[in-house]
Amino acid sequence: MTDMLTRRVVIEGFVQGVGYRDFARRVALRRRISGWVRNRTDGTVEALISGPPADIEAVLAEFKRGPRGARIAAVRLTEPRSGDEFEPGSFVVRATL
Repeated sequence: MTDMLTRRVVIEGFVQGVGYRDFARRVALRRRISGWVRNRTDGTVEALISGPPADIEAVLAEFKRGPRGARIAAVRLTEPRSGDEFEPGSFVVRATL
């Protein structure tokens, strides 16, 4: 079985109002990554992504490019937090936090 990697990602810059969450969902589903994405009230986009390391790296590369109209200032990675949950095999857009 392939090792799985789970990371929390915060994308900073001009990332709200440009379709970033839908973009992230399409990217994740194309790579069969599980997790979620949501806007945050501070203007960032946050995601929890889980999958094989090579696919996580590919998703992160696309997250750094973003959709048309986005201007990515930074992509910060952290370990998942206690209580972070997701449904394996799905990637959902969550409500703003």
